[in-house]
Amino acid sequence: MQKILTLSAVAGLVMLSATTHANSLGGLAFSGSTPHSAAMTVKDDFTITGKAELMQLKAINEDGTVNAIVEIPTGTSAKWEVSKEDPKAVYWEYKNGQPRVVNYLGYPGNYGAISGTALPKELGGDGDPLDVIVLGQAVPRGEVVKVRVIGVLKMLDDGEQDDKLIAVLAKDSPFAHIGSMAQLDEEYAGVSRIVDLWFANYKGPDGGMESQGFEDAESARKVLNAAAAHFEAAG
Repeated sequence: MQKILTLSAVAGLVMLSATTHANSLGGLAFSGSTPHSAAMTVKDDFTITGKAELMQLKAINEDGTVNAIVEIPTGTSAKWEVSKEDPKAVYWEYKNGQPRVVNYLGYPGNYGAISGTALPKELGGDGDPLDVIVLGQAVPRGEVVKVRVIGVLKMLDDGEQDDKLIAVLAKDSPFAHIGSMAQLDEEYAGVSRIVDLWFANYKGPDGGMESQGFEDAESARKVLNAAAAHFEAAG
């Protein structure tokens, strides 16, 4: 009986600790269950940091694959991004005094940024690194993965161009062999439609997101090359 009471007490303390932690994060304790890259360490509840300057990694590898930094793993909703102040860190965004969470279904792929890129407005960008959605199983937050770019989703965000590159993990994924949007649609019916619908609706009915459809790998590569060239020239 004493043993049962002791175990119950321990369980109660664990639950209390979890509740306290959840309250400290605005009730968003689920974010703490998301694994982070082994190359990074937890600085605090809102920041992970590593040794590499993430945006200084080159965009395109010699084998043609592209380096993508995972900020938001597949299926999660907490809105993290690479820090502009500390290029070695990924942090949980704040909005209206609260850690930001997408009020919708979790991301349909690993969302992140392409290292070594910056696309200015005159070329259809916003001056930030290129956004990318990497199809496949969840990858730990902060991980840099080799991906293959297969297309681009053309989007407007409140009237401004906000395109998303579509990519697949280059290995160890059911999508690794996919090389184009056409092949994706042929072999995985509905996936591109899911991605399109998700981005058009994740900010809500008045969120200002408007899909303009997909373009294929050739168009995506032009955007990527322009963004990589602009980043190098600016550096």
